[in-house]
Amino acid sequence: MMKLPRMPAPACLLVAAAALACLNPVSAIAKKAAAVVPAATAPEAGRPYIRPDVEAYLEAFYAKPQPAFTREMLMQIHKLPPAALAAMSQQDLPVGTLAVTKDVTMPGPGGPMALRLFDVRAERAPGPVVVFYHGGGYVLGSIDTHAGLAAEIARQLDLPVVSVEYRLAPENPWPAAPDDGEAAARWIAANGKVFGRTFTGLVLSGDSAGGNLSLITAAALRDKPAALPVMMQIPMYPATDFVTTYPSNTQLAEGYMLDAKSMADFAQHYAADAASPRTSPLVGDLAGLPPTVLVTASLDPLRDQGRAYAAKLIEAGVPTTFYEGKGLIHGFATFRKAIPSAQEDTAAFLHVARAMLDEQATVSK
Repeated sequence: MMKLPRMPAPACLLVAAAALACLNPVSAIAKKAAAVVPAATAPEAGRPYIRPDVEAYLEAFYAKPQPAFTREMLMQIHKLPPAALAAMSQQDLPVGTLAVTKDVTMPGPGGPMALRLFDVRAERAPGPVVVFYHGGGYVLGSIDTHAGLAAEIARQLDLPVVSVEYRLAPENPWPAAPDDGEAAARWIAANGKVFGRTFTGLVLSGDSAGGNLSLITAAALRDKPAALPVMMQIPMYPATDFVTTYPSNTQLAEGYMLDAKSMADFAQHYAADAASPRTSPLVGDLAGLPPTVLVTASLDPLRDQGRAYAAKLIEAGVPTTFYEGKGLIHGFATFRKAIPSAQEDTAAFLHVARAMLDEQATVSK
């Protein structure tokens, strides 16, 4: 097995940071992005519309070579302490003020699993809980790298959020991640008291790979219900189809941060059965799934499969709202410091989700 060269700690963190897309000089990105305000200018011929702060981010991102996602490098990253991983997430806004953050450990299919509660309220009446799955291509990411987004969901929805630390590839290839995702939702549904809360329903959410896991979990809980019903799913730029090549896969294959080579590396390490609904939820039956707010980005290679999933939901009679961030790239909800305009879009689609939850509550009375 190839050994990684021994590096000083700062250099090692830079490699890890680059791999997480948190690894660029964020301060420089933020300064460039802050100097421009997105404007609806006409795109150049043959070039899609890119917001000025996104363009500044991409320029800084590609200014440095990006490392290959080798098995050895990923395993080194997985050994980093949580504080080091959290320090890499400088491109997102900080967690901010919360009334409660609480770490909990649950028994999982592969061993103990970490969960973390984020809540803006010290005490709550009975109500729904958001189960959140972080992104990272099934090989990267953690509760710590996505703490800012989990906290923002808690603020915007005014709901408790429980973030899930599922197993990562390559050490734990498919189906470890979907197994953990489903197990976590079932355990959280049955153990609200551990969090000092009384939960009445589940809202499943996640970004990127985590969005994929939220869709897979929602289907599993439809077919074999948990202790509480799934009230909504909020997948953000999810992977929905590992089988089909869509126009956006080729049109946006390079130059928009989530490049084809990186996605191929992720898929290789994840080693999933592409045709399984537990990998490609789009190939499954979508009837009877919960109301959905599905989010895409117009500059995301995964854009078209997200659109296709939303369309199939609508055809299946599932109440669905589709939100596409124009001129934004994959991962924008976790780039809200480096790409300031992304905060407005994140707040916008969460506002839609809150309105849909309120409508459900009114109808059920």
